Amino acid sequence: MADDTTDDRAGARRGGVARTAAAGHGEPEPTTGAHAARRASENLNLRVDLPPAPVREVPEDEVAVAIDDVSVNPTALVDGDSTTRSVEVITPALSHGAYRSAARRDPSPYGALLAADASRARRERLRDEAAAQVAVVESPGEAPVPAEVPETPESLTPDRLIDLNRTTRPAPQGGLNRLVYEASLHLVNLGDSAKVRAHKALSQRIQKRFEGGARFVPVLTRKGGVGKTTITALLGMALADARDDRIIAIDANPDRGTLAERVDRQTRETVRDVVVKASSIGGYTDFSKFVSRDETRLDILASDTDPTLSEAFDDNDYNVVAGLAARYYSLVLTDCGTGIVHSVMRATLQRADSIVIVSGGSVDEARLASETLTWLEANGFGELVRNAVVAINLATQGTHLVKVDEIEAHFQSRVREIVRIPYDPQLAAGSVVNWKELRPVTQHAARELAALVVEGLPAERGH
Repeated sequence: MADDTTDDRAGARRGGVARTAAAGHGEPEPTTGAHAARRASENLNLRVDLPPAPVREVPEDEVAVAIDDVSVNPTALVDGDSTTRSVEVITPALSHGAYRSAARRDPSPYGALLAADASRARRERLRDEAAAQVAVVESPGEAPVPAEVPETPESLTPDRLIDLNRTTRPAPQGGLNRLVYEASLHLVNLGDSAKVRAHKALSQRIQKRFEGGARFVPVLTRKGGVGKTTITALLGMALADARDDRIIAIDANPDRGTLAERVDRQTRETVRDVVVKASSIGGYTDFSKFVSRDETRLDILASDTDPTLSEAFDDNDYNVVAGLAARYYSLVLTDCGTGIVHSVMRATLQRADSIVIVSGGSVDEARLASETLTWLEANGFGELVRNAVVAINLATQGTHLVKVDEIEAHFQSRVREIVRIPYDPQLAAGSVVNWKELRPVTQHAARELAALVVEGLPAERGH
């Protein structure tokens, strides 16, 4: 058996050598199963049939809806019996069938997602267009609301309408600009200086217009000797000098007042004469016989001066005088007497649109002025306190010894505005006040007080 195995191996070696030699001589290699499989793998083409992409059925609530643009005529709706109109809502033919047909034509599985995004974008666009084209129809019973409040004739001011240029610009007032204007033979017009513009702006604040009757402004304090009468005269002169309507200051002191002594008296008539002759006063000409007028056109009605009178000026008398003054004047200032508990005070405060509290520069004067505010709040005049203006008279004794800034800081927590009235030799004399001879700083302080008072008054009665 060993010999047979040896012979077989030798034969196999001889056969392998013979096949190699045959291949080297170009003879065809014998065909076997392994050789056939190798050649088949080199030329193999595979084809796999996959099922078609699923078609997504669109729910009814996701189908794009288009609203046809239907114009609505509001007048036609008002004339008809119905106030509504039906608008037909249709489904576009493209929304359902085209969606599925497009999905079937697109062999990619992403086609359905892209189509869904496009449909959603189209729905949003149609919704926005429909919202933008909604017509608002007013019902027959509703009145049309104007878009804005109509302008009044007073809004047509020269500053608004006139186009300023070299020929229409007004000539500058005073200072270097006026000198240049005159030296250039009116060819160079630089306009007003900053100082002049500030003065005009303050005048415009004082010139605020009122409608619906006179405005009443009492000037009061609990302590005498703080310059209440002087502040009343200064305030009235500043108002009358800047405004073109009538201003009056009434001395309502139940005792003898001194307001009329601040101007050159042109009559000896007093508030008592107005009360006695009230029935005979039929117009401003009749009333003007009882007042004195200064250079600024401020009218002053003096208080009682007859020491033999048995009855003092009371609240009924004040109401008679105030009622007549309201017919002929736009602003009525009242110089109240010393103290706040006399009978005239309540009648004065009941008519007041705003008040001025006068304080001196000393400790006790500032404290008494603050107590005046407390009394007013406790007696139901808190609104007047919040709208009040405090005038600090720096001409009183002791002002240089106290911290005026601290006094001002105290009143800032209680009232609307505070103004300092500086010392002026003409005011310290206690005699006739000439407006043009006052120091510029005093005039400016009085004008600032006037502007603040006017700004706190209602432009229309009832507002």
